[in-house]
Amino acid sequence: MIGILIISHGNLGESLVESANHVMGKKLPELAHIAIHPRDDPDVILSKAVESVRELDSGEGVLVLSDICGATPCNIATRLAASTERVICVAGVNLPMLVRALTYRTEPLESVAEKALSGGRDGVFRINPG
Repeated sequence: MIGILIISHGNLGESLVESANHVMGKKLPELAHIAIHPRDDPDVILSKAVESVRELDSGEGVLVLSDICGATPCNIATRLAASTERVICVAGVNLPMLVRALTYRTEPLESVAEKALSGGRDGVFRINPG
């Protein structure tokens, strides 16, 4: 099973994990988040992320989801992915992306990353009244 780590600003990751557990109807294994706050040292957070990946990787890799491309969480995720082949990062995390990744997490890491991307894109709609 692919582990999933969310690295995001503030409480976004925690809220996404809680929401995913609600939508999926259970507490999901090998799913974690790391919150980034304004005064956090990126090097300290990177060390924490490396440890989280070790804990989440059951041998098939870890998908790291970050919020905004180019911001600190994504930069940390990029550094994390550069340190190992067993990590793929996707930026722009949202709940449809996370649920899609969780649904297909028994597939290979590359496939789960593609499913996450499609879930993120396909899960955004304009809803018109009436």
